[in-house]
Amino acid sequence: MKNKELIRVAVAESSVILRSGITAVMKRLPDVRIQPVEILSAASLHDCMQAQSLDILIINPNFDGFFDIERFKQEYHICVIALVSSFMDNASLKKYDATISIFDDINSVAETIKNLQNIHAEESDDEHESLSTREREIVVCVVQGLTNKEIADQLCLSIHTVITHRRNISRKLQIHSSAGLTIYAIVNKLVDINDVRM
Repeated sequence: MKNKELIRVAVAESSVILRSGITAVMKRLPDVRIQPVEILSAASLHDCMQAQSLDILIINPNFDGFFDIERFKQEYHICVIALVSSFMDNASLKKYDATISIFDDINSVAETIKNLQNIHAEESDDEHESLSTREREIVVCVVQGLTNKEIADQLCLSIHTVITHRRNISRKLQIHSSAGLTIYAIVNKLVDINDVRM
């Protein structure tokens, strides 16, 4: 990871004092450029995930009453850090990629972020190999010229889910056009060249 690479971080915490404090710390981390976004509710977290691509989510495990970390990571493919502000059962924290505590110093927080980004960067080198079965199905549908609504109807998904998958596919493959996805699908034998609409 380049030292000055911009890292987009959302901080999801219902307490304005903790949320603003963590955001202030993020802006002061040494050798790391952070673009923080404050999230105060589950609805705003959902909206934020739809509106922009984030690298890391820092979240209180008790955010908005209950936070299903496994479902969230599966849906959005994002690194998630537990923000620990009180006693937490270690077993429940194992589902997170990392943890930070309100008692950590700034260097510990910076080290956690850097380590997580280094792991994420290593994984992203192989991400084009790790499209899920559903993502491969969506690539095929895009190559066939289907709209998001048609893909949703064909695969029995919501349009929101299709859009999320398409965003994740673009992020994983670094391909942002249907033409690019078509080339990718042909090269990786997801579709036969004769099946592609011209």
